Amino acid sequence: MELEFLGTGAGVPAKHRNVTSIALRLLDERNAVWLFDCGEGTQMQILRTNIRPRKIEKIFITHLHGDHIFGLPGLISSRSFQGGMEPLEIYGPVGIKQFVLNALKISQTRLAYSLKFIEVTPGVVFSDSQFTVTCELLDHGIESYGYRVVEHDHDGELQVAKLLELGIKPGPIFGQLKKGKTVTLATGEIIKGSDYVGQAKKGRIVTILGDTRITNASVKLAQDADVLVHESTFNKTEAKMARNYYHSTTHQAAEVAKASRAKRLILTHISARYLAQDALNLEKEAQEIFPNTKIAKDFDIIEIPFQNELKD
Repeated sequence: MELEFLGTGAGVPAKHRNVTSIALRLLDERNAVWLFDCGEGTQMQILRTNIRPRKIEKIFITHLHGDHIFGLPGLISSRSFQGGMEPLEIYGPVGIKQFVLNALKISQTRLAYSLKFIEVTPGVVFSDSQFTVTCELLDHGIESYGYRVVEHDHDGELQVAKLLELGIKPGPIFGQLKKGKTVTLATGEIIKGSDYVGQAKKGRIVTILGDTRITNASVKLAQDADVLVHESTFNKTEAKMARNYYHSTTHQAAEVAKASRAKRLILTHISARYLAQDALNLEKEAQEIFPNTKIAKDFDIIEIPFQNELKD
């Protein structure tokens, strides 16, 4: 599981930062990519990565400001030309369906796959055997959501090598032991499944927030998250301006990470005013409150390991 930042800028494209889009790469988990927001130029950013549009199975839109949705019609159209045949699900506030369908209708675009729209309300918006995704309403003037992706816990792996050493061949016995059952072998030896199944792995949690003022909903979504992605449009001295424009400062993002006991904070939605050292200063400001903070750059890839795989 990885996050790849396709755009980390706020408002308008800049030479060094495109507008917002984040890919959650689940290639090992389900051979798919989930996209969060799709600002103008997202498909051009994708061309500079090894992401294949046909692998994108879900797009989650946080809100309907242009810097988060203007790339959707182009990406949806190109996906069809690039071999995308699988259905695409688009989640977002009320209005996302009308926006996409109007763009496709007016441009007379025909797709080789079906679209499914889920116009979200707070709560669970998707769940299957691997993941549950919930959303909460944030504070941005316009309807804006944050998404919490929870991976279900993984069962421990069967220790096949040890069983082979005992002379047990792959077959139904392996399945029973995997389930933790006790098995009596033909020799009369009793084998406990619990002795041959490794430690279970706790599922990972990723929280990606839309544009927002500081709000308790952000803390709820980020509770114990392995990674929290939070906007940081203003520096720590600009709290009044952040409030007036329905955005957050570096310190406010860090306060959310600290209050929620998130393990890692990634700052994004960076104003084009901040270049080079100024951008690094934003990172340092957040680190004053939450040390494990990184400011994202376009094309950064953030690996999200299981907790028992964390490296020093």
